[in-house]
Amino acid sequence: MYGPPYLVHEMAASGVEGNLPQRRLGVKEQRNGQLDPVLSMDERKQWDRQERQDLVLWKKPLLTLHYFTLEMLNTLKEWIRRLWQQRQTACGLLVLFILLSIAYCIEGTHQQYVRYAEKKVLWCIYWLGLGVLSSVGLGTGLHTFLLYLGPHIASVTLAAYECSSVDFPEPPYPDQIVCPREAAAGSTEVGAGAVGPDEALGSAALRGSISLWTIISKVRLEACMWGAGTAIGELPPYFMARAARLSGADPDDEDYQGFEEMLDQAESAQDFATRAKLSVQKLIHHVGFFGILVCASIPNPLFDLAGITCGHFLVPFWTFFGATLIGKALIKMHIQKLFVIVTFSRHIVEQMVALVGAVPVLGAALQKPLREYLQAQKAKLHHATREGIPTEDNGLAWLFEKVVVIMVCFFVCSIVNTTAQSYAKRRQREKRSEGKTE
Repeated sequence: MYGPPYLVHEMAASGVEGNLPQRRLGVKEQRNGQLDPVLSMDERKQWDRQERQDLVLWKKPLLTLHYFTLEMLNTLKEWIRRLWQQRQTACGLLVLFILLSIAYCIEGTHQQYVRYAEKKVLWCIYWLGLGVLSSVGLGTGLHTFLLYLGPHIASVTLAAYECSSVDFPEPPYPDQIVCPREAAAGSTEVGAGAVGPDEALGSAALRGSISLWTIISKVRLEACMWGAGTAIGELPPYFMARAARLSGADPDDEDYQGFEEMLDQAESAQDFATRAKLSVQKLIHHVGFFGILVCASIPNPLFDLAGITCGHFLVPFWTFFGATLIGKALIKMHIQKLFVIVTFSRHIVEQMVALVGAVPVLGAALQKPLREYLQAQKAKLHHATREGIPTEDNGLAWLFEKVVVIMVCFFVCSIVNTTAQSYAKRRQREKRSEGKTE
């Protein structure tokens, strides 16, 4: 009836192998014939998360671009729907825009004020947008301080010491920095004497009234606008965590889920990173406004957690945003400005060039292009673009431009990937909702 022992063994083995895929698929879905919905949901979410992480341009380019386009269309329709709901406010803003456009186009004595306001508003919007791009995305944003604001402050600092003034002609400043005619003429006259060019420029700097506070005041507007933009970029995690706490729903967000897991494992946390995050969370939760202010006022890579923490514990909006705005736009921004200005002051730059030359083997090769680049930048400060000065390609400038292009391209790709993953998350959520109703 049972057949030979070896046949029974082979049938049992084949039966086990035949049922093995089903056991693997349903290992967490079936316990003693009963469906375990909790484990099944956790497993499904883990599978969906892995599927979204694989949805990137370098793995699935066509599908990623397709989902990106569909998500952008959904976002556009959502914006149109909300705009229609607020149509009275939209009509009021449209009328105001028309009136401002008329005032902008009509000639008159008011045009000088219009042009001044236009320049300042666009300048503030530019740096505000760069600040938002720097902090949005929980640390995955574009590092606009290193790419834009830091080099801008450094160029103003070098120009201030070179020109012995910060009264750069407008225009071309800020697109191009050109020394005032008086400072440039003074430097030329001194340089024509018996002393060398470095001594002449040093004498011109000594005759000027350049101080640390003068340079800080020159770049204060753009720096504060950039800091305000970084504060605005911290708001999406705050609103997400706050909405999830008030509704009691699972937002299906990896960062928020990681935050809740960190709270659950607070007592057993051993690694330094988790304990540091818990320290930031406790400081913000227990101290409140001043705790947020302290965390926002110092260069703190863990501040990305602050928005989620404040939203989760229902910290009032103005307490969170007010402390973040003061800390980032006023206190932290002045610390960063001071660091860049001191680093690129005249004597520090000269010491850095000398230290580069002292590097064994490669020192001379690295020092030459660096010195040539600094000399070329100083020469540009004394000539407007229209005057035409001999320009030479510099390896450092070329390399920096390529680094900026690569980082911007990577940031654009990350936007496309994140948008496509948002659409995939939307589809997965709809499928789970359909499965629950069936």
